[in-house]
Amino acid sequence: MFRIPASNNGLYLGSVPQSAAAKNGGTLITLDHDMATLPAVGRTLTVAELAEHVDDMAGRLWAAGIRPSERVAVHMSPGFDIYVLATAVARIGAVPVMLSPALEGESVAALLERLDRPHLLTDGAKLDGPLADFPLAGLTDRTVVATGSRPGAVSLDDLAGAPRQQPVLLHPDEPALMTHTSGTTGLPKLVVHSARTLRGRFRPQERLASLVRRRETVAIHVSYVHSRMYLALAVLLPRAMPLVIMNDSEPSGVAELFAETRPGFIETHPNSFMEWEELVDHPRKPLANVRYFSTTFDAIHPSTMDRLLRASERRAPLFFQIYGQSECGPLVGRGYTRKNAHKADGRCLGFAMPGVTNFRLVSRNGARPSRDTPGYIEVSTAGRALTYFGEGERFDQQVHGSWWRGGDVGYRSSYGCLHLLDREVDVIPTIHSTLEVEDTVLGRLEELTELVVVAGPDQEPVPVVCTRNDRPLEAERWRAAVADLTPMAEPIQMPLTELPRTATMKIKRIELSQRLKTQEDRAS
Repeated sequence: MFRIPASNNGLYLGSVPQSAAAKNGGTLITLDHDMATLPAVGRTLTVAELAEHVDDMAGRLWAAGIRPSERVAVHMSPGFDIYVLATAVARIGAVPVMLSPALEGESVAALLERLDRPHLLTDGAKLDGPLADFPLAGLTDRTVVATGSRPGAVSLDDLAGAPRQQPVLLHPDEPALMTHTSGTTGLPKLVVHSARTLRGRFRPQERLASLVRRRETVAIHVSYVHSRMYLALAVLLPRAMPLVIMNDSEPSGVAELFAETRPGFIETHPNSFMEWEELVDHPRKPLANVRYFSTTFDAIHPSTMDRLLRASERRAPLFFQIYGQSECGPLVGRGYTRKNAHKADGRCLGFAMPGVTNFRLVSRNGARPSRDTPGYIEVSTAGRALTYFGEGERFDQQVHGSWWRGGDVGYRSSYGCLHLLDREVDVIPTIHSTLEVEDTVLGRLEELTELVVVAGPDQEPVPVVCTRNDRPLEAERWRAAVADLTPMAEPIQMPLTELPRTATMKIKRIELSQRLKTQEDRAS
C-alpha cells in the first residue's frame, strides 16, 4: 500500500519568528490595521521586532500562570496580534486553541466546555460582547485579558517586563495547536495538530514557495485562527519575503493598499478573490504587479481566475489552486495561466504532490467511481491531524488505514486529476454537481458576484444569487444562462453580506438552506 513518509522532526511554531529573525531580521511586515495588544507598533514592523514581541508576550503568559501542555483558548477580535499571542502561547509549550472571532458566544461557550476548563485568552470587546452572558469562571481555569483589565481576569498589561523564558519544545507527537473546522454543518470540531503533523503540512507548502524564484512582496488575507496562517508564515518568514498582512477585504481599501505595496504574490480565500474581481478595472491598477495568485481553502470559479490573471501586467502570471482540509492541510493542486484559466474545468482540483500527498476514490454504491457515479475522496498525507479533541470516535470513523475520508465526493479523470463534485452533505439528487452549475452560470453572467445552489424544502435545487451593487437580476438573462442546465427553482436574490459564512469565507450551505425554509414557512 502507498504510504506517505512521516516527518522526522517537528515544526515548532513558537520558534518560527526567532529562527527567521536570525536569518532575515530586517524583513518588513506591513499591516492594514493597528494591533490592539501592541498599539505602539503601528502598521509596520520587522521580523526581528515580531520575534521580540512574541518573546515578550511568552514571558507575560508564563507569569500569568500558563504552563507547558496546558490548553489556551484564543478568542479575540480580529488582528495580527492573534498570531503574535498564539505563537507566544506555543513558545512556552502550551497549546493554543484557535477560536474564530466570528464564532457566536454560544459556540465559544460550548467549545470551552468541551476543552474541560482551558485558560481563555481574550479581550474586552469579546468579554463585553458575545461572551458577556456566559459563566466563564465555570468554563475556564482562568481568563487572561490581552488589553486593559477586567475584574477576576489576569491582565497582560500588568505583566509587562515579566522575565523572558526559554522556548519549550514538547515531544513532536504531543498536541501543539488546535484549530477548528469551518462549522458549515454545525458546531465546529476541534482539530488537534502536533509538531510532527505541522511539519508534514509544511513540506508541500515549502515546495510551492520554492517555485517563487525572485523576491516578491506577499499579501495575505487569511483567517488568523486557521492553520494556514501559521504554516504560511513558517514558510515565508525565513525567505525574507516582505509581507502585507490584511484584516480587511473590502475592495476599495484593498485597492489602495495594493497600489501602495505592489504585491507580487497574493493569497486569500476563494470568496475574497471573487470580491476583488472589481479591482480588475480599478484606475490605480492594484493587481498589475501580481505574478502569483494562490488559494488553498476551496475550489475557485474559473471565471474569477481568468479575470484576475488578465488584470496582471506581469509576464506569464500564475494562479495556484490548492485543495486541502482542516484535518490534513494541502493535498492536491495545479496552476493556471491566462491561456487556460478561462476554459478550465472548475471541478478539476489538480494532482497529488509526489512523495508528499496521495488520494484515492472509494465507491459509494458498489459502482466504480466515475463522473456519473462519484466516489468518496480519501487522502493520505503526513500532515493528517491527530484527532478531534473530545470527539475521538468521530475522527476515527473517517480513518481507513492510512487514508482519511473528508466528506467530499468526486472522481479521477483519465489524466489523473482529482475532480470534486460536491460535499456529501450538499448533494442534491437531481443535480450532477451544484458546484459545477455554479461555475457554469457565474462564467455566463458577469453581473453575479456569487451563486449558491442549495436544497429547497422538497430537495429541489434553489439558486441563491448576489449581484454587483445589489442590482436586480434580469429575468431574461437568467433564463438564457440556465436554459441548458438541470431545471431549478426561480432564483432568490439577496445581498452578498447576508450570506452566512465561516471564518474562511465559505458559505454555510446547510444554514442557508434552513434559512430559506424558515422564510417559506413564515410566508405560508
